[in-house]
Amino acid sequence: MPSYRELARNHDFTALWIGATVAELGTRVSLFAMPLVAYAMTGSAFWAASAEAIHLIGMVGMLLPAGVIADRRHRLRIMRFAHGSGTVLYASLAIAGILGSLTLPHLLLVALLTGALNGLFLPAENSAIRSVVAADDLPTALSQQQARQHIAGLLGGPLGGVLLGFTRWAPFAGNAIAYAAGWLLLGRVRADLSAPPALTRAPREKASTDLVAGLRYSWQQPFLRTLLFFGPAANLAVNALFFMALLRLIEAGFPAWQIGLAEAAIGACGVLGALVAPWLIDKTPTGRLTALVAWSFVPLSIPLAFWTHPAVMALAVSVGLFLNPAGNAGVAAYRMAITPPKLVGRVQSAAQFVSMLSIPLAPALAGALLAVTDGTTAVLAVTALVALAALIPTLARSVRSIPRPADWQTLRSNDDNLGHTRASERKNAVPQG
Repeated sequence: MPSYRELARNHDFTALWIGATVAELGTRVSLFAMPLVAYAMTGSAFWAASAEAIHLIGMVGMLLPAGVIADRRHRLRIMRFAHGSGTVLYASLAIAGILGSLTLPHLLLVALLTGALNGLFLPAENSAIRSVVAADDLPTALSQQQARQHIAGLLGGPLGGVLLGFTRWAPFAGNAIAYAAGWLLLGRVRADLSAPPALTRAPREKASTDLVAGLRYSWQQPFLRTLLFFGPAANLAVNALFFMALLRLIEAGFPAWQIGLAEAAIGACGVLGALVAPWLIDKTPTGRLTALVAWSFVPLSIPLAFWTHPAVMALAVSVGLFLNPAGNAGVAAYRMAITPPKLVGRVQSAAQFVSMLSIPLAPALAGALLAVTDGTTAVLAVTALVALAALIPTLARSVRSIPRPADWQTLRSNDDNLGHTRASERKNAVPQG
């Protein structure tokens, strides 16, 4: 695709993308290994689950302040600080493992801190992409972000398993190397990624005001306000559906290798979906694409209610994930396009923060439904939740009216002109006595 070729010639984006990809692969390796290492140390499923949960808590808890930092500080320095600190933290686990002194508190502390570093990195990366990529190339750039996540998810588990086969500390040593490589690659970015001068010279607002600026701006925009409801609702319902399908396979006694193959097929389909996402975004009005992706999981979940088999799960989930990168990248690109540059970090971090709040509840919802009813009824109940979530963007005119990317700038200009006209009308209005 021409847009992919254009990005391939973009030196700064390429260095940024490769550096982030290498580090994300390392993170997925460690996230696979941490629960297994915690279980091996304690024999407790609770502490095994806690390792990943604590990492997620650290990431979500950092997102809002990280958005403020990304809008106020040098983005490249923030990203390199995150990767450099991650190198040191993961290396500390490897060294402790080599010395035979690795403890559970040490493991959980690193899980928490590296989660926070990931939360610090993400808003800075999004702001950096807005700075180094032309507006026309944003959908493709964010589609490549989606591809990176699916590639890391596809390879992280198998690679983590191989490294764990050598020794308990090997995954952490590998991740320290990956983060160090990411730190070096980010050093190749030549663009000026400092905060906008207008922000650095502007008087500082109260910390609380600055912290919620992204949320406040999102609430004032009808499209972004709709996403504040749709994001967490969709994440809760869809993740609960996938987790429920996995639990039913485990309860049915299917061997781990069959479940692993199903997950590999799902991951591969996600990568393919990310590759074609720019074409789908370019050809389909963004509002319609968002609604289509939201509804796509409803018919796909029906087979999961009546057939419990890895092949059925692989087929149903793969089709859904094939479309998902286009929906995510299209929405994120439009959000970036309509957000003032001085607010990109805070608006993106606010969206991620709100969207991820419901994810920890998904396994609990799936487990609770399976505990009180049969599998078919449980899946159909979650399918109804998916449909209710899909209604949010479908019924919102602010979402349905979004055109293709080629028309985004025109739409934004019209909205800006309308806003200026309304402001002028309010200013010139004569009070009636």
